[in-house]
Amino acid sequence: QVQLVESGGGLVQPGGSLRLSCAASARSAFTIYAMGWHRRVPGKQRELVARISDSSITPTHYADSVRGRFIISRDNAGNTVYLQMNSLKPEDTALYYCDVDDGRGWYRPRNNDWGQGTQVTVSS
Repeated sequence: QVQLVESGGGLVQPGGSLRLSCAASARSAFTIYAMGWHRRVPGKQRELVARISDSSITPTHYADSVRGRFIISRDNAGNTVYLQMNSLKPEDTALYYCDVDDGRGWYRPRNNDWGQGTQVTVSS
């Protein structure tokens, strides 16, 4: 079982910034091939907004909706991921969840294990 703990959400005005953090851990050793952030809004399809991996070809990938505004990064140990969100828009309002790909795909949807996530609300 993987534990993923997100933090850093909150209320921000349009145009503002937030930085989300997430630490991944597990009871047994596991290999992280990639880390990423999903966001969920009731009534809408879940969206993978960003991912980061060790790939030398495509180390990062962003959804079109956030490209140029969000930046994903990872610490040197490889088990903490960050999401710097700039120029936030009301449509960025959502519950944000970090996730890991252990080589078998994203952990959260595969196990339907979503936890609490961290709420981001963009409003004036």
